[in-house]
Amino acid sequence: MTTNNLSGKNVVIIGGTAGIGLAAAQAAAALGANVWAAGRSEAHINKAKELSKGSFEVRQADTHDADSLEAIFNEAGTIDHLVSAAIGGERTLKPFLEQTEEQFKAAYDKLWGYAKVVRTAAPYLAADGSITLVSGSPARKIKPAQSPLSCVGASVENLVRCLAVEMAPIRVNVVSPGTIDTAMFDYFGAEKQEKLHQLTASHLIKRAGTAEEVAQGIIFVMNNSFTTGTTLDVDGGRILS
Repeated sequence: MTTNNLSGKNVVIIGGTAGIGLAAAQAAAALGANVWAAGRSEAHINKAKELSKGSFEVRQADTHDADSLEAIFNEAGTIDHLVSAAIGGERTLKPFLEQTEEQFKAAYDKLWGYAKVVRTAAPYLAADGSITLVSGSPARKIKPAQSPLSCVGASVENLVRCLAVEMAPIRVNVVSPGTIDTAMFDYFGAEKQEKLHQLTASHLIKRAGTAEEVAQGIIFVMNNSFTTGTTLDVDGGRILS
């Protein structure tokens, strides 16, 4: 039996206007939560407003802009559940030695963005609230030319364990997606589905996941009051393949 502890709760999702974050906003709103979904892209914001049909609030914010974050947190008041699914940085996918120092450092903007989200939200978090961040399976499933993804994801997962210890009884968890069929792969164009098939052919579940499936992982760690410091893999068995 699944217990819904989200009804009437205030949920703020940074990076909530597209992909996994948007799916989490829709799922939380469907469970009766008061949801604020924030994103940086005007196009994503407009699309999220259309999809929300008034079921949740949509705002503009950047993980590196404390003022825009503060405005949303202040509007929400007490935050029962904070989620950050924002990418926050540019990743250069090429072998480490072929990257410049600046390119490698840029990937860490995701970590710095998450840190700013948590620091800015901390005064607004309910004493029994939760924080959920999003990393990715490259943090522990290492492949060539993915060092920025792997290193930053591993840093996010370790940050979550540190925060879980320091911020208890506030619960802090991380959800780690595998290969997910989102707009991130749209650059493949007409070959997108074939490329996704190739990327997942060796996985235990031989298909790409959906944003909705990852969102259910986010809902789980928000709902489960006995879960903290946990990395929840929603990856189709990618890290085992």
